[in-house]
Amino acid sequence: MPPFYQPHLRSDMGRVGLRWQDESVSENLIIDDGATRWSSDERGRMPLLVLLHGYGADEHDLFGLIPHLPEGIAVASVAAPLAPPWPMPGRSWYPIEGLEGRSAHAVTAAAEAFLRWLDATAGDAPSVALLGFSQGAAVSLQALRLAPERFGAVVALSGYATPGDLPHDETLAELRPPVFWGRGTNDDVIPPELIDHTAQWLPDHSELSGRVYTGLTHSISEDELADVRLFLTKWLDGLEAS
Repeated sequence: MPPFYQPHLRSDMGRVGLRWQDESVSENLIIDDGATRWSSDERGRMPLLVLLHGYGADEHDLFGLIPHLPEGIAVASVAAPLAPPWPMPGRSWYPIEGLEGRSAHAVTAAAEAFLRWLDATAGDAPSVALLGFSQGAAVSLQALRLAPERFGAVVALSGYATPGDLPHDETLAELRPPVFWGRGTNDDVIPPELIDHTAQWLPDHSELSGRVYTGLTHSISEDELADVRLFLTKWLDGLEAS
């Protein structure tokens, strides 16, 4: 069965963005709120789900998943702050090549920029969940580690938890927020050592719902999307019960 969703590489003609080679770019990452796509004008009154796309995509990429997600939520799809190396189109949360490729520092810098955007733009949301794909999944999990009490749930698809310790990891292990981690057996994009690390790390730091999808590549299947919908529905049901 073909995947339901595959990441799309986007043409970025006319958009100006920082490149990682720029000096001190890690300390100056800014999420462009003007590029954020919103599903509802009543976003401050509803639980918020933020979509974080993968490498080479943009804020439009995951927006098409909204009809397959639970009702009763506002959805924001954000654009990553970096332009990847030419000729790669789209956006990037952090570099995957060179000495800084997938470094913990780079992932943390992206997560910190995302948290600044969230505080400035969506600080009044009654509850916030994240759904990230690939790079977006790594940034989502890193944001959860930086601010464990900020999020009600995280969906990490075809991504990983970044190795290394962060100051709030012990708090996260105590809170154990719900995390859905989905990946495919035929995904050859994420290095095996990062998959192994994530498989060991997540159960100790979250209430983990995980599933491995046979034959799935670096993409999202209909079965996975159905599992995501069920997971997010449970998050919403928990909000209503509290």
